[in-house]
Amino acid sequence: MNAIEIVNLSKSYGKIGALWNMSLEVPEGTIYGLVGPNGSGKTTLIKALVGAVRPNSGYAKVLGLDPLIDKWKLRKQIGYMPQSPALYDDLSARDNILFFGKAQDVPDLQKKVDEILSFAELTSRANDAVRTFSGGMKKRVSLCCALIHNPKIIFLDEPTAAVDPHLKMQSWILFRKLAQSGVTIFVSTHQMDEVMLCDKVTILRNGEILAVDTPQNILKRGKTRLKISINNEERTALIDSNAKNLADELKKFGLENDISTVELHSDSIEDIILAIVLEKEKEKKS
Repeated sequence: MNAIEIVNLSKSYGKIGALWNMSLEVPEGTIYGLVGPNGSGKTTLIKALVGAVRPNSGYAKVLGLDPLIDKWKLRKQIGYMPQSPALYDDLSARDNILFFGKAQDVPDLQKKVDEILSFAELTSRANDAVRTFSGGMKKRVSLCCALIHNPKIIFLDEPTAAVDPHLKMQSWILFRKLAQSGVTIFVSTHQMDEVMLCDKVTILRNGEILAVDTPQNILKRGKTRLKISINNEERTALIDSNAKNLADELKKFGLENDISTVELHSDSIEDIILAIVLEKEKEKKS
């Protein structure tokens, strides 16, 4: 069962194309990552899925509903945390969360607000005006507002940018627990360490899909630099990052006793994604 289905979706702003003929399927209960540089179309895609942007062509279904035609029915089942917190600065953290909870008719709201404030470590600042908060603290409040009504799908646009490492770790533990309970997490991120926490990843560039795969398979597209010292003489090789190629390369040396050290320097997920983007750019220029 897919939580999200996107078919040939395109969106442009005048002469500027934001999304080009995009098709995706997002299974229920997964953490689905959207990765790409600024201007790649991540935010536009999320806005199209929550009904905030009308595509020029193609269509999307979220929980089987049209984000535009079924906007009000769908909004009761989704949570949306925009890149820039959409909060009322003159209201306190508690009142902001209460406002969104009341809009969704959340039962036992006061108790749930207390619980989510505790999770976000905002209890001591719960009654302070949001305008006095740092950017990271505003992100926490925004996340609370997106989660207060227990949505079936949560759209998160750069949810942990400017958030301290402790809360970032807590947030991803919560995302995984939510996914295990059947909630779908659709998250855009620039942070490569977070890519590895997703079940599946789509890499975007200039509104186009460059790759759709698991983080583990994307890592296999990289290279491993193998350096071997034999009697103080170094030999190096660049091989594909998989166990079979590494074994084949080492067999050339017979794994003799003279081999004193073996060092592996593999491409990071960031290196690989950058290489995919650059390769696509070269194809367009040629």
